[in-house]
Amino acid sequence: MSKYRLVIEGHFDSAHFLNKYTGACARLHGHTWKVQVCVGGNELQENGILFDFKLIKQELNKFLDMLDHQCLNDLELFKDKMNPTAENLSRVLHEKISLVLPAGIEIIWVRVWESPTAYCEYDS
Repeated sequence: MSKYRLVIEGHFDSAHFLNKYTGACARLHGHTWKVQVCVGGNELQENGILFDFKLIKQELNKFLDMLDHQCLNDLELFKDKMNPTAENLSRVLHEKISLVLPAGIEIIWVRVWESPTAYCEYDS
């Protein structure tokens, strides 16, 4: 378990619909998604910082900018591959950000909120 943990947050607005689902979410609808990413590590840098918040935010925002004001089902990331659910969004985001983190820094969890009261958490 990591001694130090940093959490950053972002958001985006998008529409989606769920395939192979019975209910209202099978129809096109939108969300203001909130995304939280927790990274951790055990060793601080010489300056007392684990990892720069700004760098994590930049990586998160690169991904969120691609999703913002889109119909998620139409994006190559999801089209004919998987439903753009909170579960799949959290896993994909975890995978993408993990690729750019330096040695000694790991993602602890990613949370994707589809409403103020409901989120999915994907962890390592």
